[in-house]
Amino acid sequence: MGRSRTLAEVYRHFGEVDAAGMSPLYERVAVALSASDEAMHAIGTAPARKRHPAVILAALHDLALAGRAPALAAAYAAADGDAAAGAAIDTLLRMTDAVVAVAARRRLRTDETGRCAVLYPALAEAAHRVGAHAVGLIDVGCSAGFNLTVDRVGITYGSGASLGDPSSPVQLTSSTVGDRPVPARAMPEVVARVGVDRDPVDVTDADDARWLRACLWPDQPERIARLEAETALAAAAPPLLLQGDAVELVPDAVARVPAGALPVVTTTWALSHVPLEGRLRFLQRLGEAAAGRTVAWVSAEGVGVAPTIPALGDRRASGHSIIGLAVLDRSTLRAEAVGRCWSRGRRLSWLAGSS
Repeated sequence: MGRSRTLAEVYRHFGEVDAAGMSPLYERVAVALSASDEAMHAIGTAPARKRHPAVILAALHDLALAGRAPALAAAYAAADGDAAAGAAIDTLLRMTDAVVAVAARRRLRTDETGRCAVLYPALAEAAHRVGAHAVGLIDVGCSAGFNLTVDRVGITYGSGASLGDPSSPVQLTSSTVGDRPVPARAMPEVVARVGVDRDPVDVTDADDARWLRACLWPDQPERIARLEAETALAAAAPPLLLQGDAVELVPDAVARVPAGALPVVTTTWALSHVPLEGRLRFLQRLGEAAAGRTVAWVSAEGVGVAPTIPALGDRRASGHSIIGLAVLDRSTLRAEAVGRCWSRGRRLSWLAGSS
């Protein structure tokens, strides 16, 4: 077994490998941090799980966006790698406590609506199968609630099909593979939007919205512009946020959906962080929520992660995820794999036949 890498080696690898070709700014900054003993010592004062380059760089970026590190903000705005490297080290050494405090308090976010390309056809299919004319969306592990705007974005698939709102400021694309087209069925009216998370992000809160922006790399303008559009869309109709154990709160969330509407619980790579016992408990709580009404569950999880959703004989290490659809009606559970997806929804293979 090889030795563990030092913190400096982790930062150099992040710059030379992870950021290379994607973010010249972060490539330069991460390598410069790795070469500074003082910087490594400062980062070492953060909790062990908060020392990762992506977390510390996001914390520095947050301070720059907040106006607390103007030299770093100016270097990022100018896309000046050398100036950014110097300013990042200076900011870290002058404001170590502030950087560590942000890193310790916050969780790295990669909240993007690309998942909606997976959710939209599956949600529409769920509503169609039970004859629902209205749905209430419940997103588990909702973060910023971007999944809850699924009906308000526009999506174009590689097959040429388009779903959602063609005039939306948020437009997504997803390539498709396989013989079956993504169904062109529209979602019914959404009458409730509920997010459940241990640490929900409120996009109407300036600090929370800034942190989402800080998690993006400063020299990726297309992603930044899309995030700003996504944030504005979510803030225009903010969801009800329930904070706490997502598994235990599922019945409460379902109860927030008006009678006559189909509650649809969604999990997108949220269960992979939950032990098997917790995932089985999630299924049990779903069943309890369905004791008096029909409830649907739409999932996009790694192979074998979502309980009762068929794995289709795929290997866990295959690199793709299974799109699952389960309908729970009192004591009856019908679960099916309706598709596969890759890269968080950027590529999709629809499997379900029309019904």
